[in-house]
Amino acid sequence: MRLAWIGLWLLLGAASIEFLLAAYGKYRHLDSPAYGMFMTRRGWLWMHLAGGLTTVLLGPVQFLTMWRRRNPRLHRLTGRIYLGGMLVAATGATGLIATSPAPFAIRLAFATTALAWLTTALTGFMAIRRGAVDRHQRWMTRNYAVTLAPIIFRLSLPIAIASGLAPSPTLIATLLWCSWIVPLLACEAVRRLANLWRFARARASAGAMPLPDTR
Repeated sequence: MRLAWIGLWLLLGAASIEFLLAAYGKYRHLDSPAYGMFMTRRGWLWMHLAGGLTTVLLGPVQFLTMWRRRNPRLHRLTGRIYLGGMLVAATGATGLIATSPAPFAIRLAFATTALAWLTTALTGFMAIRRGAVDRHQRWMTRNYAVTLAPIIFRLSLPIAIASGLAPSPTLIATLLWCSWIVPLLACEAVRRLANLWRFARARASAGAMPLPDTR
């Protein structure tokens, strides 16, 4: 099980690096054609990119168990910076959505992604404020699954087009929904399977035990 988690994180790390190099690199110069319709809204775009960069980079650090146990104060500080970056990114996203000429279906999909991002983070933050460490860890894992939505979308769009689907607003909106719902469901399935596996091992060695809380 541990090897599976390590493999998953390595895969996500490689995908994140590729995404950052490709997606952020094209906005290095103001005369880049990538700006297009974002030129008049570049302030919102830069906020979104800056905050998103913070969350993508700091998110994996928060899941390093040994580092977290040895440096609890640094973990809390990094967590605050992560949440701050997320709020900056979400603010930028709100501005982009509000001023976007895109079809309603696409704007709704983006808005729902931002809402899921904020909701999972707020739930995790409230949990740790109440001292519920396990619940906090579960919800922040879910939050990072939503954080990876842009990366999943960027990978899925060319695959969908290569499979013969036309790049229509309906396709883009559908992929935007799937880019956070599918990782969230996959994350939840893996966590529940891991809990059941640990429960089965503990039950075999210590007798009957109550089912683990997976909320």
